[in-house]
Amino acid sequence: MTASCGAEPLHLQVNGRAHTLAGVPREATLLHLLRNDLGLNGPKYGCGLGQCGACTVHVDGVAARSCVIPAHGMAGRHITTLEGLGMRGRWHPVQAAFEDTQAAQCGYCLNGMVMQAAALLARDPDASEARIRSELSGNLCRCGTHIEILDAVQRAAVRLRVAPPDAPAA
Repeated sequence: MTASCGAEPLHLQVNGRAHTLAGVPREATLLHLLRNDLGLNGPKYGCGLGQCGACTVHVDGVAARSCVIPAHGMAGRHITTLEGLGMRGRWHPVQAAFEDTQAAQCGYCLNGMVMQAAALLARDPDASEARIRSELSGNLCRCGTHIEILDAVQRAAVRLRVAPPDAPAA
């Protein structure tokens, strides 16, 4: 990202790491910065309007659509992408449940579904099926794996009640 750059460097916290980026255009979105400048490809470009959910990240623990968020508005905020939620061998319970249930077909919506579900279950680990459906209703899946996705989120809720991610290993 080069043209129409802001004079001030942008300081971000992404996945627990500090980043200082110079020359970020004022019109840059968080999604473009994450993908193009930081190489984080979990969040996807879907609609560009904040309506499909493919670009979902956590901003201070809250699910947010990164394609419509100005990057310069994120200074001092804590941003978590799919890459920061968990990693192979140490998946977040939501990621592990999605893998166990094979809840992805093409995988394009996966980032948004996982990030939205993780934010919901962090707030409400006892979320009902109706609450889960409502929370995920703004995330589009064109492959039709909604039943598997619902199953994955319900499994993740059980896992989180038994062993929250911050709980020490037994």
